[in-house]
Amino acid sequence: MAAELVEAKNMVMSFRVSDLQMLLGFVGRSKSGLKHELVTRALQLVQFDCSPEVFKKIKELYETRYNKKGSEAAPAPHRAEALPLHSSYDRGSAVGRTLPGAGIDYPALYGKYLNGLGRLPPKVAKAEVRLVKLPFYTTLDELLKPTELVPQNNEKLQESPCIFALTPRQVELIRNSRELQPGVKSVQVVLRICYTDTSSPQEDQYPPNIAVKVNHSYCSVPGYYPSNKPGVEPKRPCRPINLTHLMYLSAATNRITVTWGNYGKSYSVGLYLVRQMTSAELLQRLKTIGIKHPELCKALVKEKLRLDPDSEIATTGVRVSLICPLVKMRLSVPCRAETCAHLQCFDAVFYLQMNEKKPTWMCPVCDKPAPYDQLIIDGLLSKILTECEDADEIEYLVDGSWCPIRAEKERSCSPQCPILVLGSSDVNGLLPTPNGTGENGKAPADVVDLTLDSSSSEEDDEEEEEEDDEDEGPQPKRRCSYEKGLVSAC
Repeated sequence: MAAELVEAKNMVMSFRVSDLQMLLGFVGRSKSGLKHELVTRALQLVQFDCSPEVFKKIKELYETRYNKKGSEAAPAPHRAEALPLHSSYDRGSAVGRTLPGAGIDYPALYGKYLNGLGRLPPKVAKAEVRLVKLPFYTTLDELLKPTELVPQNNEKLQESPCIFALTPRQVELIRNSRELQPGVKSVQVVLRICYTDTSSPQEDQYPPNIAVKVNHSYCSVPGYYPSNKPGVEPKRPCRPINLTHLMYLSAATNRITVTWGNYGKSYSVGLYLVRQMTSAELLQRLKTIGIKHPELCKALVKEKLRLDPDSEIATTGVRVSLICPLVKMRLSVPCRAETCAHLQCFDAVFYLQMNEKKPTWMCPVCDKPAPYDQLIIDGLLSKILTECEDADEIEYLVDGSWCPIRAEKERSCSPQCPILVLGSSDVNGLLPTPNGTGENGKAPADVVDLTLDSSSSEEDDEEEEEEDDEDEGPQPKRRCSYEKGLVSAC
């Protein structure tokens, strides 16, 4: 290794200005300045950031310059090689320049070089890997475009290092950002990993045996969600990995090493400067730009209830609950996805809070994707919620109007039949008529007094008969005031 460094330095010392500019442009370093400045910059590159790709480039430039045996090799841009790290830089002070003969635009300042991350030849790699947009992360700068992790040997465990530095503007953004919690800044440098697939935007996906080392410390990677179901493997939340707290926020370069398992699938990594958002900020943004006018919502209701000529059943109304299906509480900010076919809404506050902790972005009503950029606030239902405070359900009618549906009282609380009260001659206001008939002229049913036993009844009857025989005077009142015939309760 020491011999290679000495050889590389000797080659660099013999370069002309054009060779030095081509080498520095290859790794994204500044190509401006006098020759001795370019030589110093190139020697620093060899001393501190020399990689096999850099050494190969130096050798190619040297052989091309002096027409040696290796000059017949194919030009570097047409072979699979490590990809320079296109860092976003301060556009007010740095101007992009073009590498002579390559047609590739590199930043003039703060160039960074990526080692261990490769790319396909330009003729094949027309489409680029794209990552899905994350609602809770606003991208400020793209530090590294999604770049494939290239195995360096046949080992199952691979390492891919990357060396880069932040610009003064990026450092200032991080230092001046607010804290989401102690030690966690809202402006962050995050690492995202996905499958190398250019057919559609890719979701974050970690390779097996992943480990991320920033400078001299390992960065924590989200663990697995425990699974309570037998036979179901636990899942890992694949989120952007925050590297900010382990980075040097200065002019010094940072080294990131991704360790990953090489088991046949191809992965790509990207570096981004982002601002992390909270659920409250996303809710405020949704309230600002995501409210659907009540009249448009009313027209949607009419369209839903429009009579289908092929249907034999006419739909006269549709019921919508004012209770959120997520938390079983009354809706405060009713929302749904524009792609949803139902009128039922869920509460945006709880929906955003749940996705902030565990992002799934699935509609709790129809269980279909409901991403943030497709959410709308139902202006009509918002208006109904303020006007209808004593009902938990409404019904939309065919003309777009609505009516509240209030819970009916239980029949047991308001009986329709009169209740008999034992021990009273007035049974719910219904008294026997003199002729012994009921209210409707029918003979009343006999009512047995169960408060008296049979023996006492017989004794009372005997006593009354004796009194009748002895004295035909006025009859004494009976102990029980019930008539033998009373009106039936039901």
